[in-house]
Amino acid sequence: MTRLRNGWVLPVSLLLAILLELLPLPGVLQPLRPYWLALVLAYWLLEAPERVGPGVAFAVGLAGDLAYGSLLGEQALRLVILAFIIERFRARMRFFPMSQQALSMGILLFNDKVVVSAVHLVLGVPPPPWEAWLAPLVGLLLWPPLHLMMDLVRLRRRA
Repeated sequence: MTRLRNGWVLPVSLLLAILLELLPLPGVLQPLRPYWLALVLAYWLLEAPERVGPGVAFAVGLAGDLAYGSLLGEQALRLVILAFIIERFRARMRFFPMSQQALSMGILLFNDKVVVSAVHLVLGVPPPPWEAWLAPLVGLLLWPPLHLMMDLVRLRRRA
């Protein structure tokens, strides 16, 4: 059986990731919000590099900046850095066992927090609360089920 590559899954998944970032959370959980856009983009960078690269990461980042009302270019910078690192190590990461892949994603999300802190430091914006440094752990835990779900949708067989 041939696998059907659903062309609609990529844009819909990125749109859903943007919308997940906009969902309100209680104040206590707000700092723990995973960076959904980075997780979904990382999936596509690993699984479909012919369709997604730094250019798409930049465009999606700008869309995220507009949707979230953040500094124009901040999300774009964060996602381009993520795309560059994943593109560089894709051959290794793609064949890691899921536990190592999740750990790698946690490290990439931690790196993202460092980039955010550096940008905020340069701009004189107050740093995020210390609880925000736990968000990469949430992303690490969400990576295996997200990867599995995205694979199921992307590789759905024709009935």
